[in-house]
Amino acid sequence: MMGWSISLGRIAGTEVRIHLTFFLLVAWFAAVAGSQGGQAAAAEAVVFILAVFACVLAHEYGHVLTARRFGIGTRDITLLPIGGVASIERMPEKPGQELLIALAGPAVNVVIALLLFTVFGAHLDPEKLAAGVENQKLDLVTRLALVNVMLVVFNMIPAFPMDGGRVLRALLSYRMDRARATRIAATIGQAAAFGLGFLGLFGNPMLLFIALFVFLAASHESYAVELGEATKGVATRKATITSFATLETQATVGQAVEALLATTQREFPVTDGGGKLRGILTRDGMIRALAATGPDTPVLDVMERDVVTVNCRAPLSEAVAALQTSGRPLVGIVDDQAQVVGIITLENLAEYMMVDQATKGWRNAR
Repeated sequence: MMGWSISLGRIAGTEVRIHLTFFLLVAWFAAVAGSQGGQAAAAEAVVFILAVFACVLAHEYGHVLTARRFGIGTRDITLLPIGGVASIERMPEKPGQELLIALAGPAVNVVIALLLFTVFGAHLDPEKLAAGVENQKLDLVTRLALVNVMLVVFNMIPAFPMDGGRVLRALLSYRMDRARATRIAATIGQAAAFGLGFLGLFGNPMLLFIALFVFLAASHESYAVELGEATKGVATRKATITSFATLETQATVGQAVEALLATTQREFPVTDGGGKLRGILTRDGMIRALAATGPDTPVLDVMERDVVTVNCRAPLSEAVAALQTSGRPLVGIVDDQAQVVGIITLENLAEYMMVDQATKGWRNAR
């Protein structure tokens, strides 16, 4: 997602990014409106779609600022043609906090709609409102108010991990453990995604994209919660890779490629003479550097810095949390002298999960 988006800067301490496909949506709206009403209609369509996404951005900041009150940060907000995505570092385990965070976004749209109807003159004419936001006879303020109402209704569909699905999980978590609540909410979310996808087959391709997003996101978050539950109270060494190749700070990309071809690793820790982690060089980073600047490029120039490290005595759940929130492909496992003694990647965590589930299945079968 990040590779196809550009930064608009930071607002209230959170970076705002916009996906490049968003501009295609704006161009499409302008072209359709322009073909029907000329340049004036095209300009109004652009203003309208930008105003809609300003409301979407305000919606996401409702989540972000509420999460911040509970000490939870947000890496960035990305605006997509299907809406906005706030990369909140984690969801709180307390149901009440998750409930407030989930409701904060739709609450912002409720406030915007009320202001547009009561202060800015949006009309409450049922006959005109029934025609929908596509009705060019409606003024821009009324159409924008209607969009905010639709955003509230749509986001409160109990399709996890949409807002309504998170509300559902929070409510379920009052009666059962978080993992089970997540499984139920994710199953309902995937069923809702199938329903949206079916409706999308009847002429609304946007619903197909939303359905795919909801289905994949529900699967991902359900797995993340299962992983968190499976690693509680487990020692880090259970899932630590202790046999791995490293790159020295003096190494070149050419030497890194040799290590890539000679091992099964895709991420290589870069360590200094004292065995301390300076960064990581990924396979994709090698290939980009090889094509752009050649094999003699120092790894220090192309490695990813600020890699999170976890002490080898820490529980595995701490390493999992660090991996999920850092956005890096691995975390370094270090000893008390801060020397790298192992690494944990998403791939070997997936292998740990498969082994853990198979072992539990065998024990239950006995």
